[in-house]
Amino acid sequence: MNDQIHGDEHGELGDAEYAEFMELAAQEGFEAEEIEGALGEAGHGPLPVLAVVGRPNVGKSTLVNRIIGRREAVVQDKPGVTRDRVTYEAEWAGRRFKVVDTGGWEQDVLGLDASVAAQAEFAIEAADAVVFVVDATVGATDTDEAVVKLLRRAGKPVVLCANKVDGPAAEADAALLWSLGLGEPMPVSALHGRGTGDMLDEVLKALPEAPAQRFGTAVGGPRRIALIGRPNVGKSSLLNKVANEERVVVNELAGTTRDPVDELIELGGVTWKFVDTAGIRKRVHLQEGADYYASLRTAAAVEKAEVAVILIDASESISVQDQRIVTMAVEAGRAIVIAYNKWDTLDEERRYYLEREIETEFQQIAWAPRVNVSAQTGRHMEKLVPAIETALAGWETRVPTGRLNAFLGELVAAHPHPIRGGKQPRILFGTQAGTKPPRFVLFASGFIEAGYRRFVERRLREEFGFEGTPIHISVRVREKRGRKK
Repeated sequence: MNDQIHGDEHGELGDAEYAEFMELAAQEGFEAEEIEGALGEAGHGPLPVLAVVGRPNVGKSTLVNRIIGRREAVVQDKPGVTRDRVTYEAEWAGRRFKVVDTGGWEQDVLGLDASVAAQAEFAIEAADAVVFVVDATVGATDTDEAVVKLLRRAGKPVVLCANKVDGPAAEADAALLWSLGLGEPMPVSALHGRGTGDMLDEVLKALPEAPAQRFGTAVGGPRRIALIGRPNVGKSSLLNKVANEERVVVNELAGTTRDPVDELIELGGVTWKFVDTAGIRKRVHLQEGADYYASLRTAAAVEKAEVAVILIDASESISVQDQRIVTMAVEAGRAIVIAYNKWDTLDEERRYYLEREIETEFQQIAWAPRVNVSAQTGRHMEKLVPAIETALAGWETRVPTGRLNAFLGELVAAHPHPIRGGKQPRILFGTQAGTKPPRFVLFASGFIEAGYRRFVERRLREEFGFEGTPIHISVRVREKRGRKK
């Protein structure tokens, strides 16, 4: 069969479609390597996940900033700094991966060991490999030993990072960390960048080319759903109601609360796997650090899922934390359904104001299917499955390159990019290099502004659907070397 699907190298373009696309690119003056790079980047499957763990103040967030190449993780001496995001994308030696930062929360009420262990559990669960950061100037502490036990139990590949090795004299301190039994300590100064390249080389050896769990490989296997939302929004109630109504026994896995149970539940005649994030907070009674842990737990759940069902308490105003959770699911590229819980308790006035809030606060996800439910009474539970199926269908939709370019041609002719600095950049052609979520690469004659990209995304949705899924659009600009004759 000639039109065979390529791997990540050419995204999801078949042989015939790829050859046609490369011919088009050559006519517009693009080099083959440029096109290959853009397709490879946009056509990747799920990225492998690297967790950075260790006790507070060993330099985890500084190391994360060094790995991702920008100062994004908050670095502060005071433990407990809440961040909007805990997952970042990084690249090293041409390979891309995700980094989960667990930096800096210490809960005195629990004691240091318990808080570090709780953080490490969440991160290790979602990870394909782990960087364990130890302060070489202090040496291995009891807390570090406790994290080592967690790592051994998890069985994930570990790279031991001996941080704060600022010069050759401190390398002897790093050598003492052989005693942890995790192999060779990599001497690093996250602050100055010393040794981070060698450490990242080791990380690439530990990380799989792609995560073990690839979407769609288990034919007929249950689709994975993460039920997420801020604490006390009704996630457990909703899950229990769904399970009890269908009278399906959730599979009980032996183990402690440290091993979250993924629950198989039958809905609408189909078995779904709900990625369970409930119960962890009951064991770890966190106080002011609850928001941070909720973010970490949500990130772990979303990484394992295909669909994120985001539960919102309709009786309360949409909060900043609700918006953070939505942003996290969108950035993770998962199919999304928004479920407004406690709908049956709303009076007319609250419904009016809620609709206004949805318009303003959730404008960026107007494409997500919405269901109004009640976990208490079971109201409208039957609408949940069609919404999930709609979101999955949008998430897996692919537009053939020929059809996409016909659409782009009409769009650019009818609505050209605004003139900037006497020049009018133009989208020349494009392709959809990947799905889950849909990823488009557009090739242009000049810089395409964010506002025009949003306009293109809106029109793509109007033309092709994509309900319930984020869309990633990257633009490659033709270098100034003139068109080929």
